[in-house]
Amino acid sequence: MKVSTRNKAAGTANIVKGDAKQIAGKVLGKKILQAKGRAQEIAGKIQKAVGKSQQRDGN
Repeated sequence: MKVSTRNKAAGTANIVKGDAKQIAGKVLGKKILQAKGRAQEIAGKIQKAVGKSQQRDGN
């Protein structure tokens, strides 16, 4: 599997996990969990963008 494909897949997984953490944090009333979820979601979006960039560059 190409590096770009791995980064895009891992980025998508991080986005989904981050969303789940945010929802759990809201339900449980835990702001720390919400913040961690948001951070993971943002990291996933960045990782996915890196994968797309790598794909354009041919990596």
